[in-house]
Amino acid sequence: MALRSLPSALAADAQLLSATAPEAQAVKYVENAKEAKAATPGSSCASCALYQGSYGSTQGPCQLFPGKLVKASGWCSAWAPQM
Repeated sequence: MALRSLPSALAADAQLLSATAPEAQAVKYVENAKEAKAATPGSSCASCALYQGSYGSTQGPCQLFPGKLVKASGWCSAWAPQM
């Protein structure tokens, strides 16, 4: 039996965050970074330090939204570059 990493194991039970959810609206989350006026080119959930999805995945966990998944193509005002 193979063990999965904790974020991957939690992601299996997580639901996709709705952009209309109060916690999403609080940080101006959108599912497509191109729709965010404040997003800079190249900034999306996939390139954020808080995103915990696998490389190349279309969605994954985010540290801001425990138990929820965000779109890799998404963006919010908490975006921070990966180091």
